[in-house]
Amino acid sequence: MTASVTQTPILRRVGNFLRDNPVIPLIVLLLVLVAVLQYLRPGIVNERWIANTIKFAIPLAMIAACQTLTMLTGGIDLSAGIVATVASFVMATQVPLVGVGPAIAYAMIAAVLVGLLNGVGVAFFRVHPLIMTLGSGLIATGCLQVYQRLVIASGSSVPEFLTWLGTGRWGVVPNAMIVFLPFAALILWAQSRTGFGRLLYAVGSNERAARLSGVRAWQVYLALYVLSALIAGVAGLLYIGMIRTASLSLANALMLPSVAAAVVGGTSIFGGRGGYGGTIVGALILTVLGTLLTLLQMPEGARRVLFGAIILAVTAIYVRLTDQG
Repeated sequence: MTASVTQTPILRRVGNFLRDNPVIPLIVLLLVLVAVLQYLRPGIVNERWIANTIKFAIPLAMIAACQTLTMLTGGIDLSAGIVATVASFVMATQVPLVGVGPAIAYAMIAAVLVGLLNGVGVAFFRVHPLIMTLGSGLIATGCLQVYQRLVIASGSSVPEFLTWLGTGRWGVVPNAMIVFLPFAALILWAQSRTGFGRLLYAVGSNERAARLSGVRAWQVYLALYVLSALIAGVAGLLYIGMIRTASLSLANALMLPSVAAAVVGGTSIFGGRGGYGGTIVGALILTVLGTLLTLLQMPEGARRVLFGAIILAVTAIYVRLTDQG
């Protein structure tokens, strides 16, 4: 009986600490993974490895921003990876036809259309975000396959400045940081310092109470899913600059890891808790973990199993620790 009474305050304190300072244990975990990697392959952690790790974590962190923002409202965006793929493919195939500027504009329009579809479905028709974004992602994939047949003869081209952003580096700092640092700063500022950010938390914590307080939830959802699609579109352009090849499945592989990065980063899938700071560290953790799995020669199927297990385990632990009465 005494042990049980003693354990409860300890778990409550641990839960409060994780809830109030989610980034600190994540940074510790990241450093542990880097140390394990260095132990298994001495000398692997060098300037080039650090630059490449950050470089590959950036597109993942940007798509994970879509998950973080939607999770704050108790939703999820399963179309984000597909939107990134659509934007990158449209841009690359339109460059030979209309030039770089209009091609990027067309890519962003395609992304916004998917975001609008998601927003309308969630805001007005009250379709659950998981179902809505899954359905819109399938629709976008089908449209992309039809579109490919129309432009197959024109070929594709990746603009030089996107290649420079995606592949270049200055020391340990990849060129993509030119885009990511302002982006991350804007998201971090918006979630805590703007009315829109506070509305995301309010709707996610208790939508009914938010409505009774005068919040127009439909406007929040509509703006949220359009914003999420725009972020995914920009991430897709950055990612194709890194890969340098147009593909119908370019960023699809980032979908599950983006969810995992947000969950590992401390964002609750039930809404109202979390933030983008933890998501950034979560993306770095998963990127380092990917390097570790490659070093251990773990197949792709096993990686997907691991990412799914991470989402389930972290969610269960988070709920257990933060909901101690």
